[in-house]
Amino acid sequence: MENQNSIEPRTVKGLRDYLPSVMIARRKIIETVRTVFERYGFVPLDTPALEYVETLVGHGDTSKNIFRSKSPEDEELGLRFDLTVPLARIVSQYPELPKPFRRYQVASVWRADKPDPGRFREFIQFDLDTVGSASMAADTEILCGMYDVFLALHIHNFRIRFSSRKILDALLSFAGISKSLAKNVFRILDKLDKISLREVEMELMGGRTDASGDKISGLALQKEQVEKIKDFLALPHTTRKKSLENIAHLFANIPESVGGISELNEICTYLDVLKIPEEKIAIDFSLARGLDYYTGTVFEAILLDAPEFGSVFGGGRYDDLVQRFLGKSIPAVGVSTGVDRLLAALEKLQLINTVPSTAQVLVTVMERNRMEEYVLLTRELRNNGINTELYMGEEKGLGKQLQYANKQEIPLAVIIGSNEFEKNEVTIKDLRAGKNIDASNKEEYIKATKQAQRTIAQSELIQNIKQLL
Repeated sequence: MENQNSIEPRTVKGLRDYLPSVMIARRKIIETVRTVFERYGFVPLDTPALEYVETLVGHGDTSKNIFRSKSPEDEELGLRFDLTVPLARIVSQYPELPKPFRRYQVASVWRADKPDPGRFREFIQFDLDTVGSASMAADTEILCGMYDVFLALHIHNFRIRFSSRKILDALLSFAGISKSLAKNVFRILDKLDKISLREVEMELMGGRTDASGDKISGLALQKEQVEKIKDFLALPHTTRKKSLENIAHLFANIPESVGGISELNEICTYLDVLKIPEEKIAIDFSLARGLDYYTGTVFEAILLDAPEFGSVFGGGRYDDLVQRFLGKSIPAVGVSTGVDRLLAALEKLQLINTVPSTAQVLVTVMERNRMEEYVLLTRELRNNGINTELYMGEEKGLGKQLQYANKQEIPLAVIIGSNEFEKNEVTIKDLRAGKNIDASNKEEYIKATKQAQRTIAQSELIQNIKQLL
């Protein structure tokens, strides 16, 4: 009879469980990114998931979709929605930290948004930031860090774009547009990779009707203003240096553009010295992101073979974030990647495998009365740096145990039955053999599986396992 008081197992709405196969693949990505960032000298940081609400959004501000709670002391708390605000608090709270402070952090963040397919209320971010340096060398290192991460993940068809918020601000002056319209203008320009230039032009002016029949209001800009924007967008994208020459010529009479062009030119000089390919890291003046957040350079990265995932890295320079804690600006630049989005993209590109086990070897158990010897053998394998699982299931037959190893995608099995014990031998079976051979071709299949099994002296086990792995 079913227990009427039993609890239905279910996951909280907007959240998800991460089973071993996903966790193993995700950890590989995190370790790869961490290794690259530590090569640059960045140090790890962790902060509490809970922050005071005023830390997250300021006094009386409820604009963020924050999961809220109260402490036992009745204080207003919230789950962090990104890793940058906690970083700003850390820099403000610990003035003894060296400057520049160069840190990376990988952790969960929470946003009380409406959950959609592929969009969850909890997700992992991996952030890289330099706080306390106004040098464009810091911005260049962020760009190069992204570049090196892609190479380390064996991704070769990608593009990193960068520009400057200062260039977009200069565009407003060039086109004679009020700064009060900045956010709306840039939001429309940011649609250029999704809609046509003509549709962008219509949204800047009188508006348009989209494919569903919905009316999209326009900004009511004048035709002359829109033509200026089109001149800006029509600048040819050639080399990084040539792009800067083109924008400098177009904005020759716009003083606001000088600082941004100078900063981008410095970054380009560093990239040229480092021989970073133009097609991998390119200038894109239309790039608009974090408009109420970034103060200088902006950058993002996309995978050209998986554009549906959008930007897998995004960041920029945010020199004002610490100001609300200290009352003064501290230069800062950083980038963030959503680990799960990157994992989904790598799976689609078949650049990472989700496997259900961390074991490299399964030690099968054929003689239950000799369990002590199996335990000892397993320990020896582990002591030699080989991830090893000892079979602890109820199945006594070898076939069922090997089926378990196959299901767990464990590549090697160690078999010791009564014959092997008597002769002080061990049999190694490579379970990867025959997987890529058509089973209907019996001759080839039998040949492959026979070659995949060898019986050797127990003293040679470690050496042979390491060779096979």
